Order: sequence, then structure tokens, then C-alpha cells
Amino acid sequence: MKLIVVDMQKGLVVEDLYSYDSFVKNVCKLIDCARKNKVEVIYIQHDDGEGSGLSEGDEAFEIAEQVKPKKGEKVFVKKVRTCFSNKMFEEYLEESNDPELMIVGLQTEFCLDATVESAFDRGYRVYLPHGTNSTFDNDYLSGEKTYKFFNEWIWPGIAECITMTKAMKLLDNKK
Repeated sequence: MKLIVVDMQKGLVVEDLYSYDSFVKNVCKLIDCARKNKVEVIYIQHDDGEGSGLSEGDEAFEIAEQVKPKKGEKVFVKKVRTCFSNKMFEEYLEESNDPELMIVGLQTEFCLDATVESAFDRGYRVYLPHGTNSTFDNDYLSGEKTYKFFNEWIWPGIAECITMTKAMKLLDNKK
């Protein structure tokens, strides 16, 4: 199993996120548990393009301090929603021959959804722990409704939406 941390960047990890405090706390718990149990943690950064404010060289592009990678942990950059758009990331996963991914991060209806669906399409077994993805309110839905829509209706069947307790046990059993 690998823990994939998606778009946890300074410009996105802000208090306007749905359930901000518990979201950040849960992601940090999983990263700590994965590291303790020698489960690889892989980070993905989204680059919106030069001049966007969320591009390489911008402060907002950097990974948030709360979840900063440790030396030696892999970081991949993507320019579109799915993490699999980065061919080096895709090849790395293929070469590792690990069929299980635990995916956490931002934003529920954008990059998380695209990555979950892409992973499923490629035959990965995907785990999504409750409270480890989030998003913002938009013109159509609150962050809470968006979160619930994807976690309770869209993803079950293509991913296993699991409790934090089960997620921690899965990471603990991967020693």
C-alpha cells in the first residue's frame, strides 16, 4: 500500500475548507502512521500554470507545513486534475507493483475525484478514509454537501470509503 497525499499545498490548506481542523488532523495522523509502519508516502502538487499564483516558485504552491514531506519522500507535480497525468508518477506506481492506494487530500470534487477514478480504471484497490479529503463551498453546494455527495454516493463501489480506525489498522498491518 502507498499513501498518496494530493494537493496539500499552502494556498489550498486554509481555514475555509470544509471541516478544516479535523481534516488536517486526520491527514497528519495517517501520514504519521504510514511513516511509523514504513508505508510509502507520496506527495502530489498541483501546478495551475505561470501567473496563477499556484505554480512552481509561488509560496502557495509549496506543500503545507503541517504535512511537509520528509527527506527522501517522493513528490510529483501535475498540471491537470488526475495524479496519473504525471507519467513519472504513473510509471513509478506500475513499477512498484503495489495494487493498493490510500488517497487523501484536496479537492474532493476536482483532483481527488479524478485521481480516485483514474486509479480505479487502472485496477488499483483504493481506500478513502473518512475525514481525509475536503473542499470549499461553491456556487452550487456547500463544502459539506460536496464532501458527502462524493464520499457517500459517488465513490462507494469504485473505492472503499473507510473509517479512520480501519485506515490506521490497514497501515499498521502493512509492516
